[in-house]
Amino acid sequence: MEQVDALADAMGPRWRLMVYIAAYGPARPEEQAEMRRPDVDLETVGVWVRRAAPELTTGRRVVGDTKSEAGKRFIVLPGFMRKDLDRHVKWFAEKEPNGLLFVGEKGAPFRRSSFGRKWRRARAKVGLPDDFRFYDLRHTGHTLSTQSGATLKDTMVRAGQSSTRAALIYQHSTLERQKEVAAGIDARVAADRQAAKAAAEKRDDQASGTDLARDA
Repeated sequence: MEQVDALADAMGPRWRLMVYIAAYGPARPEEQAEMRRPDVDLETVGVWVRRAAPELTTGRRVVGDTKSEAGKRFIVLPGFMRKDLDRHVKWFAEKEPNGLLFVGEKGAPFRRSSFGRKWRRARAKVGLPDDFRFYDLRHTGHTLSTQSGATLKDTMVRAGQSSTRAALIYQHSTLERQKEVAAGIDARVAADRQAAKAAAEKRDDQASGTDLARDA
């Protein structure tokens, strides 16, 4: 989780929310590419996935249905993300009522090539291997959901996964259950951040003690 925060910081203000939604949703890149202002629910702290916009080799995005019917879903996010969602909508989303949530600096839908350059720089900055993809953040989301008490059906609903065999497994995960899972993720993130802060303060205290000993 500390690495997720580091990646979000390294990606910069415009793209940090994408990192969090990918990791703590989790949502696919093509799903985030078509998220819009009305898809953000600040009260519940979540986002709707209604469509997807995969990018063609030409660089053009084609808006259409999600990967499967299960992909159309409401993702309850950890509570700490309310501020990130609110700030992003105010600062970076397209201004019209149905505007895209994620656009580039010039206001165009983000492209894999330009986003990829930012991702590679951020990945290198935090020390992740070259083969770690943005899509791999979804695995973080799966793991955190499971560690936070999610069942297989809960995890599949959050991720928008579907298969004929799994259909009966995940179809009954309720909104309240998803809120419980998101609250569990929120608690784990808070605990991890507190532990990281305590460790940093301890290192600072030790460094200060060493400096005082040298000056004595």
